[in-house]
Formats: sequence, structure tokens, C-alpha cells
Amino acid sequence: QVQLVESGGGSVQTGGSLRLSCAASGSLFSRYYMGWFRQAPGKEREGVAGIPSNGVPTYAAYVKGRFTISQDIAKNMLYLEMRDLKPEDTGMYYCAAMRRRQLSPRDVEYWGQGTQVTVSS
Repeated sequence: QVQLVESGGGSVQTGGSLRLSCAASGSLFSRYYMGWFRQAPGKEREGVAGIPSNGVPTYAAYVKGRFTISQDIAKNMLYLEMRDLKPEDTGMYYCAAMRRRQLSPRDVEYWGQGTQVTVSS
């Protein structure tokens, strides 16, 4: 059974930092492109960052330079380091296993349940 379990969300002020973690089951890292998505209230889910098992990460323009995606394949863990957070970064953050690297929700094979990130001004 495939499981993706996120943790590390919380509430911070503008300019703050958070580190999200995702514990993944099985051999997802070798079969899928792993990534993070987010969804703000009333908005569509959007891609944040993705990383292949042995390649260069991909970032959405609105987080590039502030967010860093990483993985520990031996521990089946995916991370998202977020710094210089802004109120517009507020939303539910989801860990995902994707079929392609395009950061499109349509290419996601498996979703986690999400962890809430709230950034106040």
C-alpha cells in the first residue's frame, strides 16, 4: 500500500522559515518523480517543486530561490525547506509521486493528505 505522510507545517510570520517532511512507502523514489504541491483556499492546486531520484530539481517560479527540495532515498524521505515565507505561500502543502517532471497535478499518481502552512503578515 502506497503512503505519503507529510509533517512540519505550522504558522509563521512573514519572512519566517519552515521545513516540511514527507515519509514515503515502498520504492516510490525509484519509480516516480517526487514533488510538492500546494493549494490555497479557493484556488487550484499548483506545483511547487519536484526532484527525480538522480537529477536536478525543478521549481515553480514563485518559490525559486526561497524553497529547496531534497530527498533521503535511503530513508524514503522527501523534504521542502522554505524560507523568506510570504502570506501568499499560505495553503495546504501536499507531497506527491508524479509520472512526469512537469509539476502538473494531472501527472500525480499518488497524493499525501497534506500539511497546513499559514504565513501571517
